[in-house]
Amino acid sequence: MAGKPATLRPATVDDARAIAELFLISSDGLAAYIWRKVDPGASDLLDVGERRYARTGIAFSFENCTIAKVDGEIAGMLHGFGMETRGEPDEDPVLRPYSELEEAPSFYIAGVAVHERFARRGIGTQLVEAAAARARLEHFNCISLIVFEQNRPALELYQRLGFAEVARRPLVPCPELHYSQGDALLMVAPV
Repeated sequence: MAGKPATLRPATVDDARAIAELFLISSDGLAAYIWRKVDPGASDLLDVGERRYARTGIAFSFENCTIAKVDGEIAGMLHGFGMETRGEPDEDPVLRPYSELEEAPSFYIAGVAVHERFARRGIGTQLVEAAAARARLEHFNCISLIVFEQNRPALELYQRLGFAEVARRPLVPCPELHYSQGDALLMVAPV
């Protein structure tokens, strides 16, 4: 369904809760696993995510997010940042496959999500294209992301936008993750 294009803008600290909500969507439950580890006693995981995205000077911050708005309402977001080098593989067995899939150097899209009521309007495409433009400005030759092979709509969007699979790892199921089988795919696109 075609609709009015979204207006994109850099996120502010006031967007931290909305970013956390959208990141939960984009991560297919993986963020819930991470945030529960960060604060096992939290009664509201969105509070944990909001605190994390309100921080500054780190990769997982509002500073690395783009907000998409339609008619004054937050419709979606993209979280991405330049990754110069790969980190060490995570010791946590659930998180290890994702850390093994990092592509460096690249502009890494850590998450992109659009609220369901704004789906199929091209907002995801707008956000990914904005990430590609930022990657060029920051002198990266490619953008990378990780997607679950079971998430067919996301996978098909990324393929349409020129991403190709370059590696995969079997996921390690956990209660928060929306999928209990399949692989996580590293996909890369030139910019």
